[in-house]
Amino acid sequence: MTAHDRATGILSVDLDAIAANWRFLAASAPGAEAAGVVKADGYGLGAIPVAKTLAAAGCKTFFVATIDEGMALRPHVGGARIFILGGPLPGTGADFAEHGLVPVLNSPDQVGLWAGFAHAQSRSLPAALHLDTGMNRLGLDAPAVSLLAGDSRHLDGIDTVLVISHMACADEPDHAKNTDQLAAFRAMTGALMIPAPRSLAASSTIFLGGDYHFDLIRPGAALYGLNPIPGQPNPMRPVVRLSGRILQVRDVDTPQTVGYGATHRFAAKGRVATVAVGYADGLFRSLGNRGFGVIGGVKVPVVGRVSMDLTTFDVSAVPADAVHPGAMIELIGPDHDADQLAQEAGTIGYEVLTALGRRYLRDYVGGAA
Repeated sequence: MTAHDRATGILSVDLDAIAANWRFLAASAPGAEAAGVVKADGYGLGAIPVAKTLAAAGCKTFFVATIDEGMALRPHVGGARIFILGGPLPGTGADFAEHGLVPVLNSPDQVGLWAGFAHAQSRSLPAALHLDTGMNRLGLDAPAVSLLAGDSRHLDGIDTVLVISHMACADEPDHAKNTDQLAAFRAMTGALMIPAPRSLAASSTIFLGGDYHFDLIRPGAALYGLNPIPGQPNPMRPVVRLSGRILQVRDVDTPQTVGYGATHRFAAKGRVATVAVGYADGLFRSLGNRGFGVIGGVKVPVVGRVSMDLTTFDVSAVPADAVHPGAMIELIGPDHDADQLAQEAGTIGYEVLTALGRRYLRDYVGGAA
């Protein structure tokens, strides 16, 4: 028996589609370098196969969230730059240096920490500066930028190779905060007068136009097929297919119920298929009585609550010969993408992908995996 035969859930990742999406985004920002964001294990799809595929396509700069992510990635991307978005923690300087990682400095404390490490090494060390232009999360705020602009000695020993910021509302093109943040980024980088490349655009920001592209774009979600322009046709190629295997099919009739809490009661005779995927696998509990799957081209609703390992679907509308133990129900795919699943769950596609569990058989298609 093969691994596919044993698998109760199969997650197929089209690496060629990821490479095509990266090339499309790079072409959408002519004159800017296109990086690849592979944090959170490549948005749940596997940072190493994704990054190897992007590197083969020409990507030379990667972003991850933590130093451990960067250390795991380093052997697989050659001499590519790897930026650590969370910046350095006390005592991690040697790890950054050993693995050739570049910290993103988010606060005066981190600036001081990195400058101190550079001084101890008696050499200049590369870093990116993150400016907070309105997110109020990570980043150097206006007073901190003024401090650095007023006394460049704070940056002694730091080779600033990139200056970045992050947009709060880029998926809403008409939101006033977009132009406010663009203006703030220009003003703050102008005050610093550091001759370093600038980067403002993640996935959705790329589609706000050339004013936002600067020198480097940082696509993440769009690489993985999520729609960067909600409310409009998705310009990205689909990447993910997720299917769950049917364990059992049963006939039901009124007034029977299904699942914990008896939250769904049958109004007529029908059939229920139980699939071996649950919230432990990232199929959110909130999808109970509101989510859908697809089998044989027919949309089938989730009935009852999603439990840890199992989900039940009403397959009454599907021809009986298409629904049997061992058959698969499509949970994410051409007929039901991750953004649709997210809408049903009351969340966003980012959370859908990053929540995908480890029990799925991961099947990589194409690429450099």
